Amino acid sequence: MNNTPNKKTNNKITEAPSNFSNLEKMSVSELLYGINQEDGQIHLAVNKAIPAIEKFVSLLIDRIKSGGRLFYLGAGTSGRLGVLDASELPPTFGVPANIVIGLIAGGEKALRSAVESAEDDPEKAWQELQDYDINENDSVLGIAASGTTPYVIGGVKKAKENGLLTACITCNPDSPVSKEAEIVIEAVVGPEFVTGSTRLKAGTAQKMILNMITTSLMIKLGRVKGNKMVNMQLTNKKLVERGTLMIMEELKLDKETSKSLLLEHGSVKKAIEAYKKS
Repeated sequence: MNNTPNKKTNNKITEAPSNFSNLEKMSVSELLYGINQEDGQIHLAVNKAIPAIEKFVSLLIDRIKSGGRLFYLGAGTSGRLGVLDASELPPTFGVPANIVIGLIAGGEKALRSAVESAEDDPEKAWQELQDYDINENDSVLGIAASGTTPYVIGGVKKAKENGLLTACITCNPDSPVSKEAEIVIEAVVGPEFVTGSTRLKAGTAQKMILNMITTSLMIKLGRVKGNKMVNMQLTNKKLVERGTLMIMEELKLDKETSKSLLLEHGSVKKAIEAYKKS
């Protein structure tokens, strides 16, 4: 099996060919098992990157507590994953939407369709960061499967030059973006099932790493109690029901009283604290 990641040739990244050929001649079952076989390598690659992830999260905690923010920079799949991760934090952990911010080359339109040449401008990301009054307390994480995206490389480079904490997530070793970031998170997942389609293994690895970064961060910021999302936003009936059950378990109250407390105070954490003080 070919486990070689994308290779450099004359300072350019070339895509390692898939371990499978003639995909169009494979049965649906063969395709699914083949994809699953390749996916089995992802968690191993991410596991090897944990020391770098730990270093980044450990530095992030104090910076966020001091009022800093985390910005994701990405294009295509990588950019969409960053925006997705950032958008899930307020409802899940009850934090403001400006704590983690995802920027994607091409803006909102690029979330749903490709924007031609959007990722090719190395100055654009830093220009966009200026709209957020970026400062040295903030941190920038560039996400680029190949590690060659000019939008990401340029943004990370300028952020580092201006004193921000910088990191990158890439699936190629020693890529151009890795040379610019202070903390390099490399998940070398090997060739994609469909050659060059980084929405597959590379995208999954990136999503896993983003989950690890922000979940660990939110826990260390006190947004989880025990193993429960006590700060989640009550945006639907299911979450109100879940919050009610948490209060019932914690305070040994009946359902009606627990739900009333939850709706009055707006979160499980606030409801429990208020009840214990009463």
